[in-house]
Amino acid sequence: MKKKIIGTLFFILLIAATVLPASAMINELISDVVPASFNSLDGGWIEERDGVKILHVNGTYYEMGYQHGYILRDEIPINLRIMKDFFNNSKFSYDDVIEKWNVMKNYVPEQYLSEMQGVVDGSGLSLEEIGVLNIVHDVVNLIYCCGGIAWGSATVDGELVHLRSGDMSIFFKDAKTGTYLQDHQVLIVRDPEFGYASMSPVMAGDIGSYGGFNEKGICVSENTCVTDDTTLHGISASFRMRMVLDNAVNEEEALYIMDSNRTCGWNLFISDGNIPKGYVLEQTANVSYISTWNDSIESIYPFWMIENVSRRSNCFISPDCAVMERKHYNPSGFRSLLRLILGLDNYFVPWTHYKALSKGFENNWGNLDLNTTMDMFRNVYLGKTNLLFYIMMKLYFYQPVHQWVACPKNGDMVISFASADKMAQYNPVHYFNLFELLEAKPPP
Repeated sequence: MKKKIIGTLFFILLIAATVLPASAMINELISDVVPASFNSLDGGWIEERDGVKILHVNGTYYEMGYQHGYILRDEIPINLRIMKDFFNNSKFSYDDVIEKWNVMKNYVPEQYLSEMQGVVDGSGLSLEEIGVLNIVHDVVNLIYCCGGIAWGSATVDGELVHLRSGDMSIFFKDAKTGTYLQDHQVLIVRDPEFGYASMSPVMAGDIGSYGGFNEKGICVSENTCVTDDTTLHGISASFRMRMVLDNAVNEEEALYIMDSNRTCGWNLFISDGNIPKGYVLEQTANVSYISTWNDSIESIYPFWMIENVSRRSNCFISPDCAVMERKHYNPSGFRSLLRLILGLDNYFVPWTHYKALSKGFENNWGNLDLNTTMDMFRNVYLGKTNLLFYIMMKLYFYQPVHQWVACPKNGDMVISFASADKMAQYNPVHYFNLFELLEAKPPP
């Protein structure tokens, strides 16, 4: 009951954030200070199951951050070095990203600034360095992902399944240690003092989230869409997804949080396992559109509806959002392929991805559950549903660092992680349950 009351009050504060800048508003209303007698690792610990590192954090936001930073104090600096090397060898420089962080930090909700300060104090890095790690996907398009949601008649028992593939590069390597970015992923189980427990895969140092679910059965994930309609004056989608996991109890609250304080181009997947129902929120800085499986936009050619299935690759379907992204609405066919070959645009690639994923859903429609959905998902990435997508995978167009399927209502997740030499779809899958992990205790 205490958590429910606190969660309701916190959501009221989130609504107020649309009137005041997030950090200013929560500075006025929330005080998350470090206790004088702070026991730094009380409740924070890490375990390993079948080779998967599971980071447990709980308490105030600062306490969770300190636990995260201290326990992963070896891994976080490696991830930072990898990103610095990437920035300095690309069109972005590290200084460019710092400049963007210095704008965006003014919109980070105060509780997450407090959590980041905890990471700083635990890891020995600076707030600037942790900030850069946490806004990288807003300022540099590193991730090419996909996601989907199925429920009702599409699944075996009517329950909802939510899936995500985190596709970036498996070749980001630290020159000093020889380790790769994907080597420093963890499954984080958070139990905040003022919020709801949740589970999501993150890179060491991430305070935000790119997908996961909470104890209330609310699940969220994303993929990026390249658009010029962007702004730094908003809350990074990764922090908004964390806000959903920490605070949302239904799809209305989740959609409200995700559609406020927008920054750049995203397809956002929001599901409520209790209804069950799923939504896709397409958004840029100034335009957004909320859709579910039978919305009229889902059947605008060349896209098509699948009953009780919502899915996206890295392109918009809503015409209002698509015009912010590409000159030619239709990404299919020979003309789109020719534009790819000539280097004019590359939307034939996400179109092929959309087709391959859609075929996977259609082949398994009505039989989807946690296991069959993961099997379907892996088959898509093994090229078994589309020959062109098979070729694209062989050419490393998509490189999953992790892939997961969740049943948020009962807390189940099946997940696979990339290793130094293999993408996620080639590696073993692992099963976890949020509620069981919340009951786990550190070794004496």
